[in-house]
Amino acid sequence: MKGKSFETEILELEGNLSRYAYSLTSNSDDAKDLLQETYFKAFNNQEKFNEHTNIKAWAYTIMKNTFINDYRRKAKRQALFSEDVHDFLLNNKPSNNSPESDLNYRELSKAVESLEPEFKIPFQMHDSGYKYQEIADELGLHLGTVKSRIHFSRQKIMAKLNQD
Repeated sequence: MKGKSFETEILELEGNLSRYAYSLTSNSDDAKDLLQETYFKAFNNQEKFNEHTNIKAWAYTIMKNTFINDYRRKAKRQALFSEDVHDFLLNNKPSNNSPESDLNYRELSKAVESLEPEFKIPFQMHDSGYKYQEIADELGLHLGTVKSRIHFSRQKIMAKLNQD
């Protein structure tokens, strides 16, 4: 890196990265958070940086991808948690209004509601489109724990539906 250390070069980009963060977020506090997250990821992944590439472009790419991922995560979270979890289920009722589908929906909703919260929440998040890793990050769980809880939730729901 032409005599400068990785840390020195990336820290020299702070002004440019701050302006870019503000252009993405339009909020100074969010821009500071984005800058901090970008630096964290850059230093955490320093070994992945190729010395023969442009460090500024690398840092900008990290920032842009972090912003996009955070935006998507927030959009999903608002869609899922904007109201009570019960309202989420009610608002996602199938549009087919036949008596059979209404009965099936009520039975399924009842089976999901009967799950313990540690099983119900990951299951509902997965059902709404969250990926396993996103659920693990959001709930502070290990990836394997999330996968097993969703698997066991499916088994419990199927058992409950077969009982009725």
